[in-house]
Amino acid sequence: MSLPAALRATELRRLWEAAHERLSSGRAVARIRVGPMAEAERAAVADLLGMERTPGEYCTVSLSKLDAVLAEAGTDVSAVVTEIVGPVGDRAGERSRAASERAALWEWLSDHPEVQRQPALQSWAEQVRRAGVLDGSVTRTREVLADALAVLARLPAEGQPLATIADEVTGDPHALDDGTRLGAVVLRAMSSVFNVDLPGSAEERRLLWQRAGVADDELSSVVLAAGVRLSGAGVVASLTTACADAGQAVALTLAQLRASELGAVPTEVWVVENPSIVAMATHRFGLRCPPLVCTSGWPNTAVMLLLRRLAEGGARLHYHGDFDGEGLRIAAYVMEKVGATPWRMSTRDYLDACHSNSPEPGRVTQVPWDALLADTVRSEQRTVSEEQVAGVLLNDLAESAPGSLSGGFEQGKFDEAG
Repeated sequence: MSLPAALRATELRRLWEAAHERLSSGRAVARIRVGPMAEAERAAVADLLGMERTPGEYCTVSLSKLDAVLAEAGTDVSAVVTEIVGPVGDRAGERSRAASERAALWEWLSDHPEVQRQPALQSWAEQVRRAGVLDGSVTRTREVLADALAVLARLPAEGQPLATIADEVTGDPHALDDGTRLGAVVLRAMSSVFNVDLPGSAEERRLLWQRAGVADDELSSVVLAAGVRLSGAGVVASLTTACADAGQAVALTLAQLRASELGAVPTEVWVVENPSIVAMATHRFGLRCPPLVCTSGWPNTAVMLLLRRLAEGGARLHYHGDFDGEGLRIAAYVMEKVGATPWRMSTRDYLDACHSNSPEPGRVTQVPWDALLADTVRSEQRTVSEEQVAGVLLNDLAESAPGSLSGGFEQGKFDEAG
């Protein structure tokens, strides 16, 4: 049904716009405030509503009164404003839906498998939530975060250029370039994982990418190992076997690892954070040293490549590191990336070795293998270094070593190191 021409009068336009605005709030409406109105508009409103006097510049109109007047013309307020101004909205409903969508987005991010596997990312997820959705779009935000999490899952790289990683994950070789939104999101996430300040210069960004194995130098990226006898084609098999047979540690470069193919690998490999543990092990066990790999702090590309190849070959990796904020993040990172299992890294192990004169642990984040460990370290505010428990670790290695070495090799000397 078409509206009477009188309702379409220009002088009533302000009334219908005010009604449209109030009805679109999505809330119950009893009155509509109209104004400021010119004299002709005030007269038109008075005529429409049958007022005895012309209203002032501003006028409050009862919605029920307006509907009653319009009913005589066979219509109502909603129909009139829809025809003259446009469809009536529902801002309250839209806000509610938007809030629900944002809540679902942040829940998805917090519960994402990559965030769960690397608890250090929880602080990054909280930063993202506080910053809000990108461009006001939940959909766009989720797309960017999904790409960022896919990149984080792909890292650490094995020395590939940044463009190669970007193309592999997103299909766009420039997606992680300096100045891109995705690159900035991933860098912020890596800052949380590595517990470093967000890089402010191109050089700092390059170094952070390099820390994640992107375009790493083939010669300066080195992994320390001992007792790891490997077969296969290439120099790695020869070097590891020769050094293990001589009771010496070996330093393998990324270039050597890339140029070699591994055959059979040890069934069990023990992974430690500090080179001092490798030195103690080679001194104690000599040529019967169990397979041992050292991350030397945060693992570089060579470390991760060797550990991945060992895991792919069927080796079971057991990881131990320092009980401090950094050490726990390194442990969580290594376990998540190469499937290592914790080796004497429980709350009980920590408490058994914790001493009152130890330094404070720094920023401590949750770990996935022991729900109580991070809270306990934060409560005790004490670090337990690997060197403090070297005797316990070496005894474990002795039980796994060929010929059952648990009774010999100057055991007491290294118990004192703990």
